[in-house]
Amino acid sequence: MKRILTIAGLAALSACASGTAGSEPATGPGTGAVTPPATGVSAAGSGAAATAAATITADDMRRHVAYLASDALRGRDTPSPGLDSAAAYLSREFARLGLQGGAGEGGFIQRYPLRGRGGSGIAPNVVAVFPGGDPTLRNEYVVLSAHMDHVGVGRPVRGDSIYNGADDDASGTSALVEVAEAFASMPRRPARSIIFLAVSGEEKGLLGSEYYSNNPTVPIGSIVANVNIDMIGRNDGGDVVVIGKDYSSLGPLVDRLAGEHRGIVGITPANDRWPEERFFFRSDHYNFARKEIPAIFFFAGVHDDYHQPSDEVESLDVDKAARVARLVFLTANSIATTPQRPEWTASGLAEVRRMTRGGRD
Repeated sequence: MKRILTIAGLAALSACASGTAGSEPATGPGTGAVTPPATGVSAAGSGAAATAAATITADDMRRHVAYLASDALRGRDTPSPGLDSAAAYLSREFARLGLQGGAGEGGFIQRYPLRGRGGSGIAPNVVAVFPGGDPTLRNEYVVLSAHMDHVGVGRPVRGDSIYNGADDDASGTSALVEVAEAFASMPRRPARSIIFLAVSGEEKGLLGSEYYSNNPTVPIGSIVANVNIDMIGRNDGGDVVVIGKDYSSLGPLVDRLAGEHRGIVGITPANDRWPEERFFFRSDHYNFARKEIPAIFFFAGVHDDYHQPSDEVESLDVDKAARVARLVFLTANSIATTPQRPEWTASGLAEVRRMTRGGRD
């Protein structure tokens, strides 16, 4: 997660995006003929969804984070060779699971120009698509997002100068891969399509998500919701704060699913504990909310290792991160299966419009 910016500064953000293909062919359960979606409103709470959610494991979360937050990637600054390695890794994982490249011409990597905002050159976003099964609703999309960048190499602390960013946000980025694997394991596809969006430049002002929202790879009006994941592996293991619960119908949905699937989730979705911090406007879902797309943000809170070299995999509660990822999967699956689109509350939309200077542009 980026450090505090002024709301005016957030509203002025703008930046970037890019494109090249992943290196592996799309094979596996996500390819081939489209399987019709399960019918009826019970699909999201079905045994198939619970079984798929259970494929998200602490061991797999640890494996992904261990690579993304390794010293070899040198803190994944935007731009940097380490960030490019993270993008390549995610592209390979999504391709292995049979997802389609969503960045144009079958590629997974969307590149955007920095143009002096936080550096020079170009930076990557990773865009992967799991197509829905309904002939009509497959043209609508649920976007799952997390940022793959961190702050790179900096001032040494006790001899360590690599700011690995295991929680911030290798934890959320790894959850994207695990949720994609859960979808790929299901015998039937949900009705709507799922976009898995790993952005960069979050630490420099939400640059990658701003570029994607301004230059989407699907019509912006076809995106029905954004579920963002940022820092989910620390603090109290019994809950995760869900920022924006009271802004849209997504909040009651998350509460219901956590209750229905207590056995495999085992985590309580808590209300925003830090309203004065305005966290709803400080991570990548902001750039979807400003387009008036209902958005919600899974976030376990900051800690002493935030933006420090000590944010390493050994400090991560991978079991908690896996349980949060299961709840993210169940949430995305329900949104993708339920015919009705998520909706803002009247007060939530009014607040978003006030804080984004007018809403959809």
